[in-house]
This record gives sequence, structure tokens and C-alpha cells, in this order.
Amino acid sequence: MKFRRSGRLVDMTQYLLQHPHQLVPLTFFSDRYQSAKSSISEDIGIVKETFEAKQLGKVETSAGATGGVRFIPMTGEAEAFRQVDALCERLEDPGRILPGGYLYMMDIIGDPKVMNEMARILASHYRNTGVDAIMTMATKGIPLAYAVAHLLNVPVSIVRHEQRITEGSIVSINYVSGSKKQIQTMSLARRSLKAGAHVLIIDDFMKAGGTIRGMMDLAEEFNASVAGVAVLTEAVHEEEKLVSDYISLTKLSAVDVKERKITVERGNLL
Repeated sequence: MKFRRSGRLVDMTQYLLQHPHQLVPLTFFSDRYQSAKSSISEDIGIVKETFEAKQLGKVETSAGATGGVRFIPMTGEAEAFRQVDALCERLEDPGRILPGGYLYMMDIIGDPKVMNEMARILASHYRNTGVDAIMTMATKGIPLAYAVAHLLNVPVSIVRHEQRITEGSIVSINYVSGSKKQIQTMSLARRSLKAGAHVLIIDDFMKAGGTIRGMMDLAEEFNASVAGVAVLTEAVHEEEKLVSDYISLTKLSAVDVKERKITVERGNLL
């Protein structure tokens, strides 16, 4: 079926949004719409101009036999500030305080809109770092990890405390919990991470950083390098964190259980 330009633009935009960081040959669109490559190039120019004007991301084109078009998702600075500030305000709800000074966050972690917004900020930050795998700890880090993985077009490796027979052979290490100072075990299926991968570690919450330190050590067992560490929320901790090089989207500065007051601010990324 031959499409008019308006139809091509709608479908092309949708396709690029659903296939970020993938090089799409011009011949793919040419065959898809039964249109000349010159017309497709003009369409891509319109999409590129609109995406960049609205700060939705970049549309990169390359020439030659292996050339094509690639969509790189991004978030503008002003929009990132707005989204993170909205999350901080939501986290400051005193009804989130749990016994022991912990914070209830499951509703936020389970909110696809929020996770996609935060993931887009992280994907924008790491877009040029050569990340080829995401590593996270089961279970609360999974929604954010998968959202970032989709935008970077890379697989997810899920680290677990317990062994699952369905995952085959595993690699396990012992690590020291940063806050409780207890020795625990984490494992990763041997087939879930390629040797020599460039890994982005993502977690929902970091206090002392013991779990993330453990994932960094586990990555070394696969001869993988760590491209970065990103957390949704970091907590101010009395002791020195076990991880020094990381980025956070929000920072839990204080929890006053007696006064029922929570203070949350932007993390170190913004």
C-alpha cells in the first residue's frame, strides 16, 4: 500500500520511537511505504527537525550501503528538572514513612509513566557510553532497568539472592551489606551476561552501596566493565558509601519519624 506523506510521517515517527538506538536502512522505509529514497530522506528530515525542536531526541543519519537512520532518545534539561522535581514532591508525602525510618516507594516503582520518564533521563545521560547490557538486582530495580534497557536497545541481566533451577549454571559471590554489615550471597546466570560486556548497573535505592558494590564485583567475574552506576534514589548515610562513582536522580536527605517529615531533593545528576 502506498502512503501519502502525512501517513508516512505518522508511521515513521511511531516506528522510530518503538525502535530506539537501532539503525534502520532507508530501503526498509522505502519498501514499507513504496516510496522513492529521496522522498524518505525528506520525511526523515521533517521528523529530525521536529524531534530536536521538541527535545525528544536526536535522529542520526548515515550514508552508504550500510547507512540508515537511528533515533537516540533524550530529555531536555528543563523537562528533566520538572520531572525530577515532581518526583521529589511525591516522595515527600509523610504517609510514605514506614517503621524504622524506611520509605514506601512501591507505587512509584510500579508507575510506568514515572519509570519511563526517569529512564529517559538516564538513557539520555548514557547514550554515548557504549553500554551493551543493564544489570540490576531483583526485584525492585527491575522496572527502571527494563525501561532504560528498551531506550538503549540492550538486554537486562537480573542478579538474585537465591538460585533458580530454570536459569541453569550460575556465578555466585559473597558481599557485605553496606547498611547491615552482613555477609550475603548474590548470583547471576552464566548465560545472562556476555563476557566482556560494558555494563550499566541500575538500582531503585542506595543507602550505603553494599548491593551495588556486590554487583560491580560480580560483573568482574564475567570480565565485564562497568559503564556506570545509576540509582533512582540515594539516601544520605552517616558512613562513607561503598560506591563513589555513581549518579542519582533523587536524594533522600532526611526522614524525621517523630515530626512525620521527609526531605527529598534532586540527585547529583541534575
